[in-house]
Amino acid sequence: MRRRYVAIATLLVLLLVGSVAALPGGRVLVVEDAETGEQYMTVPVEDGTTVALEYMHSVEKTRVYDEYTVRGDHLEMTRMEFESFGWGLPSGANVTRKDGVYVFDPPGNYTRVTVSPGDVAGHKLHVGAESYDLVARTNGRSVHIHVTQRSAFGAAKDQFNT
Repeated sequence: MRRRYVAIATLLVLLLVGSVAALPGGRVLVVEDAETGEQYMTVPVEDGTTVALEYMHSVEKTRVYDEYTVRGDHLEMTRMEFESFGWGLPSGANVTRKDGVYVFDPPGNYTRVTVSPGDVAGHKLHVGAESYDLVARTNGRSVHIHVTQRSAFGAAKDQFNT
């Protein structure tokens, strides 16, 4: 009889844990290795969170700032700032000049942004008010950056890991 109660209690606990694990726990920005899928970072985000890449243009040696806004499971490019026109920068775009910086409102809605962080460029990732050294965090390996849902279990686990 006792075994039966233990089995029922175990089953109920497993059902409860499974149910909690399946509940959505919010969105996270994931930075993962482009080849292996290893996750270097997960940062909680919500609609409207600003995500930005800031780096030094490798040829012009001037600052470039690419800003995205979280919209559901996409990153919408909402602003680009650069100090000079160089290779890969939008020379034909409708830009304005503000405080010595060219500002551009680019089109674009991405499910994934791929970046190859490097020492020369010194890529930094800004998520909301936090900043991260992308080169150090990824050992300079190419990464995919994307937004995904996480389970309530994953959210709770992240709370214990911080």
